[in-house]
Amino acid sequence: MADRAQRVPENVDGAFFVDTTCIDCDTCRQLAPATFGETGQFSFVQVQPRDEGEVRAAYRALVACPTGSIGATDKAAARAAVDEFPMGLADGVYYCGFNSPKSFGGNSYFVEHPAGNWLVDAPRFVEPLARRLAERGGVRYIFLTHRDDVADAARYAERFGAERIIHRLELAAQPDSERVIEGRDPVELAPDFLAIPTPGHTRGHCALLHREFLFTGDHIWWSRNRGRLTASRDVCWYSWAEQMQSVALLGEYEFEWVLPGHGERAYFPAGEMRRQMRRLVAALQ
Repeated sequence: MADRAQRVPENVDGAFFVDTTCIDCDTCRQLAPATFGETGQFSFVQVQPRDEGEVRAAYRALVACPTGSIGATDKAAARAAVDEFPMGLADGVYYCGFNSPKSFGGNSYFVEHPAGNWLVDAPRFVEPLARRLAERGGVRYIFLTHRDDVADAARYAERFGAERIIHRLELAAQPDSERVIEGRDPVELAPDFLAIPTPGHTRGHCALLHREFLFTGDHIWWSRNRGRLTASRDVCWYSWAEQMQSVALLGEYEFEWVLPGHGERAYFPAGEMRRQMRRLVAALQ
């Protein structure tokens, strides 16, 4: 629960505020960019919401914040925002919300599928979200892109009897995972679900391709500031050289969505996404 007495001085006056517990994970700025700004060390309220859409977006950010660092005056509206998650993105793919401090505020996703639903990385375990997932048929598989973003995967696996999938080189983060990916070759996990090893950020990092959706973990993401897809040597924990090779590898696949663990989501038609990937590969050289 955010503490108004500890709000950061950069906040403009009004109903919403950010306090000093903010970890600068970017969650609020992704969900409500009109309201929340950044200093480089933490978020703050740059403009109070100006219409109903901005108010709802700000309350979604409050709910998703991994550290409870956002406060507001209308508690009923905050409770109502809980029911907006998982939040639909496109065609059976949802953003879970309830980002976890265990993954430094990483995003996670829910995929509805006739053969069984998927989580891609894991959010905080909270009962309202678990109930909403159960209403949609539960979770059969939990794909974990890498060790940093497992969060409460074990609790969701226990709740739904789900099968966790992770690369052998990341297994220390979930040692009792039910399925382990080996080597560096792509693996078809189920029809329409292809695991693509993408070493770099971590040694066993993997992306997941589901139709036109590429779940990229912490490999690539959209940068608001640069106006393009990006990757960062500063948050590469294993090998930047291998990460650059993995980025080039992903450029060989066709997709329209980049859905990252950290960083902004992006959608482009397939042809434009190919151009954006070529632009990224060139920028990393």
